[in-house]
Amino acid sequence: MRTLYADHLLERLQFDSHGKLHQRLLRALQQAIIDGVFPPETRLPSTRDLAKELGVSRNTVLNAYDSLLAEGYVTSRTGSGTRVAKTLPEFCLNSALPDGLTAGEQQLPPSLSSRGAALLGYATASPFQWGAFVAGAPDVTAFPHKTLSKIQAKLSQQPDPVQLIYSNEGGCRYLRQALAEYLRVARSIRADADQIIITEGIHQAVDLVSRVLCDQSDPVWIEEPGYWGTRNLLRMNGLDVHAVPVDDQGIIPEISARRPAPKLVFVTPSHQYPLGGHLSLSRRQTLLAMARRHRFWIVEDDYDSEFRFSGSPYPSLQGLEEDAPVLYMGTFSKTLYPALRIGYLVVPKNLQAPLRTAAAELYRGGHLLMQRTVSEFISQGHYAAHIRRMRLLYNQRRKFLLGLIQRYLGEAFMPPYQHDAGLHLVMTLPDKSDDVAIARDALRKGVSVRPLSQYYMHRQKKRGLLLGYACVDEKQIFTAFNLLRQCLINAGLCRLRPANGSDS
Repeated sequence: MRTLYADHLLERLQFDSHGKLHQRLLRALQQAIIDGVFPPETRLPSTRDLAKELGVSRNTVLNAYDSLLAEGYVTSRTGSGTRVAKTLPEFCLNSALPDGLTAGEQQLPPSLSSRGAALLGYATASPFQWGAFVAGAPDVTAFPHKTLSKIQAKLSQQPDPVQLIYSNEGGCRYLRQALAEYLRVARSIRADADQIIITEGIHQAVDLVSRVLCDQSDPVWIEEPGYWGTRNLLRMNGLDVHAVPVDDQGIIPEISARRPAPKLVFVTPSHQYPLGGHLSLSRRQTLLAMARRHRFWIVEDDYDSEFRFSGSPYPSLQGLEEDAPVLYMGTFSKTLYPALRIGYLVVPKNLQAPLRTAAAELYRGGHLLMQRTVSEFISQGHYAAHIRRMRLLYNQRRKFLLGLIQRYLGEAFMPPYQHDAGLHLVMTLPDKSDDVAIARDALRKGVSVRPLSQYYMHRQKKRGLLLGYACVDEKQIFTAFNLLRQCLINAGLCRLRPANGSDS
């Protein structure tokens, strides 16, 4: 049976008909080495074995190997065989280029579409997704992985074939049923299992509803400030994005000549992202009345409502009225872990059939075995128990960080709105400060914070830093806070005040 290396070389030989066979094989081997198919120090097959697999004479392979050795592509020692060189000769990259092209010309950037270029121009996803003070990252080390693994292992022993094929019914029916029951109690959601579509997170849900419910250039509203991921997806789908200001009562829903009635309004009513307030009852009622009158849909992003640390949880906007014109989005990224890539979309009954069909057509749903595992995790009570444990843990870390800000920076740096929920808080900075520069300085010290100004679509005066406290313990919070405080001192925003380990 041929090896994968031999299959690769045979494919290359089929597309090269110039010269003698050993010359063609030489070129195929050179390109495979340059492309990394044969990584540095990889031992090449013996000449006898490779000749047999390729169906050529051994002399053909010997000639090719000798040329590779002479040109510096490989090394050879008795007893260790022929191996790819650690460092390739400088001329080898140019020798592999098509005729007439220099290395510089070969490395020109690809030609992108205008919307592809726009996406890259607005891209703000960070390569840093763990540690202090990454916003939105849960403590994945505290998750009961063994419990979930046991459930998954049991289900995997004799899986239902339905769980191993594509899904065209909106995801695993067991998970949709478990979610319908959970959301009815926890979030006052008015929906049955058929109204729930399982997604791979909030981004896919935003993409789905904006594609199916809007045409190119349709106006849509987002919060100002708001989640950049939603904003960028809407831009990519060709929509006319209007940033609507928020205050201490949430989004200010006003239609004007400059801000026409939208097709969709994206809101985070339970815990405004990123500032942390919530949408007041009067604003909720106003928004629902406007949606009915002007015939638009409200998209409710309930991204971390499980983590409220004081008072009663705010009920969902979707459950406030019967048949509310609301599509409700949620995710397990904050409550379980982000790499799970399972979210959900609760839709009105008259949208469930078209959106389910569109989801199957666009994304070809899968991961049904893991979805079934999560449904059992919920039904057996592990999900609610885990949320209770994490709520206590996150509240403890939140209080510790707030205490450090209060003691060493002062009231002026405290969050602007209520800070009794979620996985992050916003540390206020003076209006004229450069939060982007401070964030850059902090990153050089190993602390990842996000500048508040990046969450605004339009220029404004408010400055601040998003500090995620969920995925690090108090000792790490204390260390990272001291490093961040030094950045604020460097920026002239505060004076050096003693902070010692007794506060940890």
